[in-house]
Amino acid sequence: MSKTNTSDVTIIGLGPMGLTLADLMLKAGKRVTLWNRSTDKAKDLVARGATLVRTPAVAIAASPVSLVILFDYAAADAVLRSDGVAAALQGRLVANLGTGSPEDARAAQAYIEKNGGRYLDGAIQAAPSQMGQADTPMLVSGRQDVYAQAEPMLKLLAGNPIYLGEKVEAAAVMDLSTLSYVYGAYAGFLHGARLAEASGVSTKTYGEIVNRISPSFGAFFQHEGGVIQSGDFTITESPMRISVSAVDRILKVSEALGINTEVPVLVNDWLVQADRAGYADEELAALIKVLRARPAAAANAA
Repeated sequence: MSKTNTSDVTIIGLGPMGLTLADLMLKAGKRVTLWNRSTDKAKDLVARGATLVRTPAVAIAASPVSLVILFDYAAADAVLRSDGVAAALQGRLVANLGTGSPEDARAAQAYIEKNGGRYLDGAIQAAPSQMGQADTPMLVSGRQDVYAQAEPMLKLLAGNPIYLGEKVEAAAVMDLSTLSYVYGAYAGFLHGARLAEASGVSTKTYGEIVNRISPSFGAFFQHEGGVIQSGDFTITESPMRISVSAVDRILKVSEALGINTEVPVLVNDWLVQADRAGYADEELAALIKVLRARPAAAANAA
């Protein structure tokens, strides 16, 4: 198989995000090679100058950089281990921008480097319509020299790439961490919506207020992350004692309204444990110490 580059970048996977990445590369004047299981999705891109090839091996061999944007790592792994790909990887840079676990990232790096390639792991934290903007975030991890090679091209797709260091699994971990925040916040949002509607208060207005206060709470969470990193839980912004009483109040009102109480029960349990451990007069971030302890069931089993 020829190792002569016939394009600047290869896009593997033409779902909504893959189509967007290919579109942005073409708009930037890049020569683009495409591969997708179903070829019909590539018609418009081919009409604009992209090249559609028949196999992943030919696609990877065509460009110095390949961007893999498939549903998950299982799909990416199946493609990267298909016929001829191992030989095509020699000297090529592969950035996997799909979703997966830390172990998936480590396994992908090991396989690609074993076959002479270079690997970056990434996670796109934006919708297709948000790509290509100056503030679009993309999490990236892997060897620093590899990131330096790929950075100019990645910035065409997301103007705010966040390089997380050489631990290749860092992007997957950070993606899971931020998603945990999103889903945890959404669970709290839904509980708040139930509180509002069960009390005859407008959930539309509630949503508007949440939107208005979100920037200030984002800044607070950033501060609390720094406190956790420092290990110094001296009160700086929010004494935990305030939250102990606040969440207890949320729980009692929820019980009185007869609505689902799973969210406040969970947080109240953490705060009760923290209070009993003597953390109430520390910064709220000290609640992390409760989460660091082994769950009671696991400790009892041990």
